[in-house]
Amino acid sequence: MSAVAPAASAMNQRHLSASTLLIALGLWSAAASAAQEDIEFVAEHLPEVAMDNRYATLPLWGASFGESGAAFFGQHDLAAQAGFSSTRTGNLTIEGPLLSAALRWPLGDRWSLGGFVFYDDLRLSGQNDRRPLQTLFAPSDPLTRPAESLFVGLDGTATDYGAGLSLTLRGHDGWLGEHQWIAGLLWQQLRLHDYQLDYEVLEGPSAGATGQIDFDTHYSFVTPFFGLALPRRYNDWTFSPHVLFALPLPRRGMVGHITGPGFDLHGDTADVGNGKHFGDPSLTLGLDLTYEPLHLSLDMGTTFTQWFLDPLIHRGVDSNLVLSAQWRY
Repeated sequence: MSAVAPAASAMNQRHLSASTLLIALGLWSAAASAAQEDIEFVAEHLPEVAMDNRYATLPLWGASFGESGAAFFGQHDLAAQAGFSSTRTGNLTIEGPLLSAALRWPLGDRWSLGGFVFYDDLRLSGQNDRRPLQTLFAPSDPLTRPAESLFVGLDGTATDYGAGLSLTLRGHDGWLGEHQWIAGLLWQQLRLHDYQLDYEVLEGPSAGATGQIDFDTHYSFVTPFFGLALPRRYNDWTFSPHVLFALPLPRRGMVGHITGPGFDLHGDTADVGNGKHFGDPSLTLGLDLTYEPLHLSLDMGTTFTQWFLDPLIHRGVDSNLVLSAQWRY
């Protein structure tokens, strides 16, 4: 009798522990579900992360500037960059190629002037994404919000293009050793086309309501930037860690359009008093690995930092992959 009681007690404790674990997991799952970001929030962050990725891969750095060049408007350094960007939140993605080119001219022994252009052709896609419906751009939307909803049918494009000028100061003295300070200004336009999803409200007083929500528009920015690179040379290789801060101006309101049972509303969060949220300041970190005989660079640092940091900076972003290579002539 006494041997059975401890065994039963131990079994009850194991059942209690298992039940406690299941309850804890259930509460954690419910909390995670409740914390899920709404559709308007992630619709803003997907293209903003793509802008971050563009700043991170601008063709600004060149450890071998002045060591190569040809007689094309005098000595010059020509750079061509190609990359790939893929950002995901839930079942929604924005991805595609990143292309840019730059030309730099020396202005004496330490200064150089640069000009560059870029064109990023990104695709927006997604199916069966479940998250809250919110429309801060249209607060008179008659649906009860936020409301858990299903979003399907995203098949659009995000085209980011622009041009800019940069000024670089190279130095070799002081505690920094060899270094490059860079400052400049770029103009860019981000065009969102067919950024549209069908929705169905799944819960709450508006359950069963269906319609479409879209974020089609274009945003233009003038973006000053400032950065520093610290190239270090080892035989045929150059390692160049760099940091760049970019500030797209002016910050914009989030533009949207929603249709549903008996209504069709356009809006802008800035116009209705819900703030200007689109166009975040950007701080990016990279590390170019260059094989100098080929003048070929891979930005290993940007791949690492954008993967780990952008999901922390932009809530709701699950993953962010950036690959970038640059060739200089």
